Amino acid sequence: MKSDMKRMLADIEMEVAYTRSLIGKSKLDPRVMAAIGKVSREAFVPSDLKPFAYDNGPLPIGNGQTISQPYIVALMTDLLQPEPDHIVLEVGTGSGYQAAVLSQLVKKVFTIERIPALGDAAAVHLRSLGYSNIEYRIGNGYDGWPEHAPYDAIIVTAAASHIPPALMAQLKTGGRLVIPVGLPDMPQELMLLEKDDQGRIYTRNIIGVAFVPLQDEDNASGNNGMSR
Repeated sequence: MKSDMKRMLADIEMEVAYTRSLIGKSKLDPRVMAAIGKVSREAFVPSDLKPFAYDNGPLPIGNGQTISQPYIVALMTDLLQPEPDHIVLEVGTGSGYQAAVLSQLVKKVFTIERIPALGDAAAVHLRSLGYSNIEYRIGNGYDGWPEHAPYDAIIVTAAASHIPPALMAQLKTGGRLVIPVGLPDMPQELMLLEKDDQGRIYTRNIIGVAFVPLQDEDNASGNNGMSR
């Protein structure tokens, strides 16, 4: 596994170099790369796909969802500029891999998953692996998790048609939101949003991406943010 992990990290570094003109940097934060190197991606993919766990590409995890490409996980984590005292919200737990990476870098991760089968399995799995600073919820992440707001950073791992207002409201002054935006079957852009001390929002398009859609976003307010 060590050689596979090294290969994956090298592939991430190569893709960062290849896309440097788009993402505005030629390398990622060494702390982010170290966190990626500590988390076994193999532990978060289905058993029949473990031979491909360290390939630099997305993989299906069931229920129509995927575990993201390692390069994208690393890039999105880097864009958050995580710090050891940060409280982070993740919308879209999926396999739990992104939350596991973030947990190496911040004080606390709150993660929401819309699909109970995925969210419940990820929670059990992450606890079994010893990740103790992650709190879980089954619900519709479009409305965020207001009880623990404001957040130093928010990451969304599914594509929204627009920026959810609740997430912007729950972002701390000086905070960062990283989210893929785009309509189904249309080009998507990974976006970085920053909130200044006057509450003004600054946005930047980072790179084209392809994510599964953020589920039921238009109906989120009708169920108070909770799933079925």
